[in-house]
Amino acid sequence: MKNIYQLLAALLFSMAFSQSSHVVSTSETQFPGTTQFARMNPNRPDLISLYGDIPLLIPKKQNGKVGYVNQKGQVIIPAEFYIGMFFSEDCNLLNSPNEKVRKYGTNEYATVEKAQISYRIDVFGKKVYQYKDSDLGKCKNTYVKQRYGVYKDKYLFGLGDNNLYKNSKVTFKFQIVPQYEMLYVLEGNDLDQPMVVAIANNKFGVINKENKIMIPFEYEDIKLNFSWKLGGMFEVSKDGKNYYYVDIRNKKY
Repeated sequence: MKNIYQLLAALLFSMAFSQSSHVVSTSETQFPGTTQFARMNPNRPDLISLYGDIPLLIPKKQNGKVGYVNQKGQVIIPAEFYIGMFFSEDCNLLNSPNEKVRKYGTNEYATVEKAQISYRIDVFGKKVYQYKDSDLGKCKNTYVKQRYGVYKDKYLFGLGDNNLYKNSKVTFKFQIVPQYEMLYVLEGNDLDQPMVVAIANNKFGVINKENKIMIPFEYEDIKLNFSWKLGGMFEVSKDGKNYYYVDIRNKKY
């Protein structure tokens, strides 16, 4: 049995996201770089859609364990897992040699870990599948180069178009001139509109390529993980210990 930590390495670089089955109302605000998330079991009244650019179910840690809340912050799946990932595809299961388990690789399920055992759960929190090594297929990974990259000038960091950078010298106009203590381009679904984690005055925030502040510089840490790509969200902390998700509006979940 593979532990969740072994699965994460394969999952993170291989997840594709089928976004369908929901029409966003005109009242829902969309942001560059986010995608329309799949809508699961639309007949469930507690899976409320306030925004079309974040999932209906959001991982939330409580008392050291992870559960899931809806977009109103209401608990839908109680916190009982050591690890809880976003509802998203698992290409290892989608390509499984066991045809019967391929359905559990769709984005209707999420990967969790409890008592060092990895499962897929449905939107009701029911464990519908337990991972087995023999069920894992191979993912077809296609490397996609990020359009924008981080470039350093003396002690500060800026943003540049990778396609315009040549040799070892800065021979192009910066998209964002070096002015930050740190920059990190998050992997996302839109290469032309990346979200960039930045540090200014020893505080973390998020900017876009136009240097507009998307998430204010008020955090002690923002994890450099795949939460933006998986859920259109950022995992943040104000004390460096307790983490939670915020959306592009800086709304806490």
